[in-house]
Amino acid sequence: MKNLPIIIIAEIGENHIGDIDLAKKMITDAAKSGANIVKFQSYRGRDFKEDDPERDWFTSVELSNESHVELMEVAKKNKIEFLSSPFSLERTRFLCEDLGLRKIKIASGMMLNFPVLDYINDMKINTVYLSTGMATLKEINAALEHLKDVPNIYLMHCVTQYPCKEEEANLRAILTLQNEFKLPVGYSDHTIGLDACLTAFILGAEVIEKHFTFDINCPEGTDHIISMTNIELKELVTKINKIALLLGDGVKDPSKGEEEIIEFVRNRFL
Repeated sequence: MKNLPIIIIAEIGENHIGDIDLAKKMITDAAKSGANIVKFQSYRGRDFKEDDPERDWFTSVELSNESHVELMEVAKKNKIEFLSSPFSLERTRFLCEDLGLRKIKIASGMMLNFPVLDYINDMKINTVYLSTGMATLKEINAALEHLKDVPNIYLMHCVTQYPCKEEEANLRAILTLQNEFKLPVGYSDHTIGLDACLTAFILGAEVIEKHFTFDINCPEGTDHIISMTNIELKELVTKINKIALLLGDGVKDPSKGEEEIIEFVRNRFL
């Protein structure tokens, strides 16, 4: 695990555009660039309604069982954690029972899928990252009731827009979630650029999830424009470490540098 003051999830999702070799390279790039976790999405095209305008696209980029296994192996080789978001009960069972994952990411659209939440709860999953896009506090409470036996839950503030407008990012909701639920809070970002992620960290987010791509201008798929490249991921890691250094530990005592000059400064005046 990287020595970072925060968990950084590089969300590859569907940005591999159905190319398993590209997905493997992206895992390697994310690991080298400083992410703690690389995340995918687990669904079948048939999981989406027939009239969904993106059903054919999702079918073309769905990951087979074998691909999941291969990607997990690449992640392990690169010493980065493998994570995925299931979009059906069947895919949830596959991740938990066949792959043996003890950590699961719940996407905003699945937050109120109680059969999936109940299954995860019954399976004694160790950690859940729960995205809260589109949700009210009452709905978040309802979801948490179905995850009451999960020992580690990160509430992920999220705005389900692609891209999310800066004026609708509402990052102060991170503080609201912290105060309301007394749980660790993270941020799943859909804005363009890194500013929202850095602001979220300053506000106390303990997890940052951002889409990860090989090319923000790739015409295949819809998530590239809101994603970070390996160069931007390195920049995010560097800036988070610098901000953590600037924030310090919050203890109000003289600094080491101040201790060396305190007597002189306080006694220099007539």
